[in-house]
Amino acid sequence: MTSGIAAKDVSWSVRKQRLLSSVCLEAVPGRLVGLLGPNGSGKTTCLRLLAGLRKPETGSVSFDGVDVHSMPRRAVARRLAVVEQDLSAHTDLTVRQVVEIGRTPFRGRFDALTPRDQEIIDGALRKVDLLDLQHRHWHSLSGGEQQRAQLARALAQEPREILLDEPTNHLDIRHQLELLELLRSIDATCVIALHDLNLAARYCDQLVVLDRGSVAAAGAPEQILTPELISRVYGVEAGLDREPVTGCVRITFHGSAAR
Repeated sequence: MTSGIAAKDVSWSVRKQRLLSSVCLEAVPGRLVGLLGPNGSGKTTCLRLLAGLRKPETGSVSFDGVDVHSMPRRAVARRLAVVEQDLSAHTDLTVRQVVEIGRTPFRGRFDALTPRDQEIIDGALRKVDLLDLQHRHWHSLSGGEQQRAQLARALAQEPREILLDEPTNHLDIRHQLELLELLRSIDATCVIALHDLNLAARYCDQLVVLDRGSVAAAGAPEQILTPELISRVYGVEAGLDREPVTGCVRITFHGSAAR
């Protein structure tokens, strides 16, 4: 049985326009998989299919070898957390109330939060450095603070799988690094869509690069991030070397490339 998330030959179209074509992806517990590609390459669509929010036209998505569409939605909600790009929700809630939403799958409709729920919520707020802001209202937060609150809500689910759509957007450098270090430290299957190739190279164990809905490359960062791939997928010239402190691949961009 395959452990973690597996997508096999997944395809998706909208009004006869193919957005994803035969995408394969595997993510196992304790490993961070980066989903890369330029705008319009299919990253968000891919994450929604992985989450079971859409059923693929062809292929399948499974959690621990079980097709996600054969699982009850409550069972999926108890194991899967999703952090999307849209931060417009929760306008009348406090930070703590937003994070409390993460405990919804584990209690009845009219059940109060238990002491354990409160402890988990406190821990999630602490991990994203928002405990002191827990009583602030959503509309008063900066974009970065809202993003961190969304992450805390996801952590409060204690997920076995977590999908994140460009969660470093709106974050300052410190909180970008803290978020990625946090994701590396949790014992969950993580798939994260990123734009920053250097962050992906430093923190992700595996990368899947999408180009116009198809997988252009997949593998370890040092194996697949090449000047040729970057030029072909992103349309820019780039040079690669090694970051002297971490030894990770480092990318320097030189300008647009002819496509």
